[in-house]
Amino acid sequence: MDGSSYYIPAVAMGAAISFKGPALLRGWRDPLLRSVGVLLALAGLVFLFAAPPTIAAVNDITGIPNASAPLVYCLLSAYSASCLVLIINWRGGPPEVTRRLSRRWILGYTVVGVALIALFALGDASVERLRDLDTYYANTPFIREMIVLYLVSLTTAGVAMNVMCWRWATQVRGRLRAGLVIIAFGSLCNIPYSAAKLTAVVARWNGGNLDDLSTNAAPVLASAGAQITAVGFCLPLAWQRIGDSWNTWSTYRTLGPLWRELRPVSVPEDRAVRISWWSPAELQVTQRESDIHDGMLSLYPYFDSTVRSRAYGAAVAAGSSPTEAHAEADAAMVTVAVRARAADPEGRVISSAEAASAPPTAGSTFAHADGPRDLVRMSIALRRSPVVAAARGRTAANSASDSRERTG
Repeated sequence: MDGSSYYIPAVAMGAAISFKGPALLRGWRDPLLRSVGVLLALAGLVFLFAAPPTIAAVNDITGIPNASAPLVYCLLSAYSASCLVLIINWRGGPPEVTRRLSRRWILGYTVVGVALIALFALGDASVERLRDLDTYYANTPFIREMIVLYLVSLTTAGVAMNVMCWRWATQVRGRLRAGLVIIAFGSLCNIPYSAAKLTAVVARWNGGNLDDLSTNAAPVLASAGAQITAVGFCLPLAWQRIGDSWNTWSTYRTLGPLWRELRPVSVPEDRAVRISWWSPAELQVTQRESDIHDGMLSLYPYFDSTVRSRAYGAAVAAGSSPTEAHAEADAAMVTVAVRARAADPEGRVISSAEAASAPPTAGSTFAHADGPRDLVRMSIALRRSPVVAAARGRTAANSASDSRERTG
């Protein structure tokens, strides 16, 4: 593998961190988000510092031949620990248990990192090796033990990750299960990676030469495993983000009929600040709900509890559930009130200033509505309910009859 084979995944990890940067900064106190950020950062650093050009640069900067070896091995150990900690925090459970398990893995791999540095310092690795250090120094005291230690620690992490992921995957469904299977498959690559490296090292111990396993095959497995694991962690979170955005925009679209019904009386031109069309979906929904509530406020003097009661009875008789019937009754009262307001352009029922300060009428349900879900149900009823359509039709017929009487 050349330098680009390492740098491209490193750039991909950096891009993922940049994409999630705002969320990571806002929720840094959240152990799950913090674990995701640390994992992505460590994965990128592993690829960056394991590239042969970077290895040579670090050796030159430090003036120590092969100083990159303990650095890369420590980064690999930290990455392994971050994967385990992320799975523990992701799975959840009692906070004290989660913290205790996380600390155990962190402490264990911290000890491994310290031991790697100590063994490197005790050994003699004076000849720089950019690609085949594991096999070149397979028989060198202390360096040999350092190599075996980091491979055993990687294998341990791979096995532990597989056990935790498969146990959890049997208990869940959907995108989370898919993510866990991907993570388990990526972690599984640690095992053949370590096996290839150890096989080449053991061959050197016995006078053989299987260096190609360590130099060429093992890095491919490590790269694939790290990238697959990162995808497995990010995919369910990305799906959740996409799902949340989809639900928000769905709410925005569903509120459309009610917003359009109330638009003539919500006087949005009086609003000092209007949000732009490219604003976040959550802000768009908030703006639309605010416009709807403004329209409701101006309609309170025109709400007719009789219309609502009649519509509720008709909806129940038609087979609607109580919740649906309430939404249909509210929607019917709103659509009749809009037309009553339109028929009273001079505001004879109540002045606009009084309307802005008038309390909700006794027949109104909006004073104690439980939020946007009620608005969503009302908007759906405006578009679909035959009860609302009948109330709208009766109002139109009454208006036409009144107009004929006045002109006659």
